Amino acid sequence: MTRVLLAAAMAAMTAGLAACNGESTAAPAPAEAVLQGQQLIFPAGHPQLRLLRLEAARPGAAVDVPLSAKLVWNEDRTQRVYPAFAGRVDRIATDIGRSVKPGQVLAELASPDFGAAQADAARAEADHALAAKQLARQRELLAAGIVAQRDFEQAQADAARAEAELARARARVRMYGGAVGPNMGVNQQLSLRAGIAGTVVERNLNPGQELRPDQSGPGVPALFVISDPSTLWVQIDARESEVGTLQPGSAFELELAAYPGRRFEGRVTALADAIDPSTRTIKVRGTVANADRLLKAEMLATAHVQRSAGEGVVVPASAVLLRGEKHWVFVSPKPGVFEPREVQTGATGAQQVVLRRGLEAGEQIVVENALLLDRQLAAAQLSAQPASAPAAVPVKAGQP
Repeated sequence: MTRVLLAAAMAAMTAGLAACNGESTAAPAPAEAVLQGQQLIFPAGHPQLRLLRLEAARPGAAVDVPLSAKLVWNEDRTQRVYPAFAGRVDRIATDIGRSVKPGQVLAELASPDFGAAQADAARAEADHALAAKQLARQRELLAAGIVAQRDFEQAQADAARAEAELARARARVRMYGGAVGPNMGVNQQLSLRAGIAGTVVERNLNPGQELRPDQSGPGVPALFVISDPSTLWVQIDARESEVGTLQPGSAFELELAAYPGRRFEGRVTALADAIDPSTRTIKVRGTVANADRLLKAEMLATAHVQRSAGEGVVVPASAVLLRGEKHWVFVSPKPGVFEPREVQTGATGAQQVVLRRGLEAGEQIVVENALLLDRQLAAAQLSAQPASAPAAVPVKAGQP
């Protein structure tokens, strides 16, 4: 058994602890630690033991994996309203935060282009009425033997074409909220209407504003955005290794800075079929209930996924050290005794790591200041080498 004196840094640290307790800085140095094989043994009551917190390795069950996420509108329950014709805003009938029903008027525009569509429908009404009268007249003349069958068939074709044109013109006007019928007028008033029930969550127009139909599409704000905020979509950027965990129907929990200590439950609904080659992440979409309207679109969040640990044990990430390409932990087989042990890691989270090999459930490991202990062991091993032996290079260690 070789006795070694710990580094001067340890003596200074011990003196600092003593000073914090009101003791004199001139207190005697602690008893020597003992290096026996690969074990570093501290005498009972050594101040260093206060800095080394121990925790038992737990059987592998699940590891909490945090992922970046963002809340957006539920696109299955969202409508974006754009202008179908050029025009000027005459009246705005609703505003942000108000509930609307299908068909409800959101705003009215004065639109000459829509007036042209109304005129086309009125002209089609007149042409259809004339073609119907001509067909009736030709039918009477055919019955009297005055006209040929060919003339009657031509009148039938003209009436069919007029009816088809009337249906097209009416459908166009009706699609944009205009009234249709024999007595409809040409008022050029285009009504922007809600297509779904929901809440107005965005408005991007002002009275008197001139609008054009080309002011639509990607990158252009909609005049109105209507959505049902009782549910929101969650866009998750998942690592490639989490593809097997995040499948449709999988549960996750959302954590937001606005509500510390509270988590919201969600479900995965879909995931992309391709991995982003630059970030090696996959886009995952989920839904989260928002009946009390606490969550807002565009909020940043952290999605917590429980990944199965499989075989092995779960330990805090702070307990695992990296030496080159190998991982190590410090095991305490008895009080005051510490030894390094090589382990094989599995699933890794922000706070937890699964160890596949090298450690059994229930074994005590160092979870705080393990890096300091590793440096002390390296210094002790260096001091214990014979004077004739070549100098050893201190082992570098770092947390993963």
